[in-house]
Amino acid sequence: MGTYSWGFFAHRFINFHAIFLLPDGMLPFYKKHIHYLSEHAVDADKRRYILPEEAHRHYIDLDHYTEQNKIHLPKQWQDAVELFSEDTLNMHGTVPWWISIMKTKLTKAFVERNREEILKASADIGHYIGDAHVPLHASSNHNGQLTNQHGIHGFWESRLPELYAASQYDMFIDKARYLPQPLLFIWDRVYESAAAVDTVLTFEKKLSEAQDGKNIFSYEKRNGRFEKVYTAAYASMYHQALEGMVERRMREATYAIASFWYTAWVDAGQPNLSLISDSK
Repeated sequence: MGTYSWGFFAHRFINFHAIFLLPDGMLPFYKKHIHYLSEHAVDADKRRYILPEEAHRHYIDLDHYTEQNKIHLPKQWQDAVELFSEDTLNMHGTVPWWISIMKTKLTKAFVERNREEILKASADIGHYIGDAHVPLHASSNHNGQLTNQHGIHGFWESRLPELYAASQYDMFIDKARYLPQPLLFIWDRVYESAAAVDTVLTFEKKLSEAQDGKNIFSYEKRNGRFEKVYTAAYASMYHQALEGMVERRMREATYAIASFWYTAWVDAGQPNLSLISDSK
């Protein structure tokens, strides 16, 4: 599982369910390509291993720009560059701005009736929007390394969804809506992620201390080899302590993805997707 992103299962799960929130003018096209959009939801993670510039597109260290509980970071890219420099912004993550760039790419693909680019951009923007909804993607303590909680990133975003999403999470969500200001919308979601960081870390720390380090980890066979994982019992306690947080963030990510797809389509003039389903 990727260190910097929802686990592969969660990304595929989210993109899959986002499709069913689309309006009639989009739903048949997206359903036809549901396998592609689900499977390629993880392409952006795979690119991190070959493209150095890919990593900073998945997160933003909001705590780096926060003093006395106030975030001193402009929402517009150029304003932020003038204040902090592009190098600094790249070092501490660019996910909200990259999502805005991806939305422009998707709109262009719709305008050009380019099936391949529509699908690629849709899968990719789904990934980045999903990442923006993960609390630890909004913190420099992205894997608990600053609080001696190594592995908490994968615990929250991979282990818990794998154990509970398919069987327990309610993915019946409102239909996608048009976003008049997509960048500001995603910034709000990033702020929500940042606000949840303390809960994610503090609750796990209290549980770990209560367990005195016992019965927290076990080994499971995955892909032909044994891997160290959080026990199902410990995961259950953490999941209950979070009181539905992971489910809420997955639902909100799913709704956001569908709304970005819909907004790009509307901004492109609502092209008839049935005419491009089988064309390049």
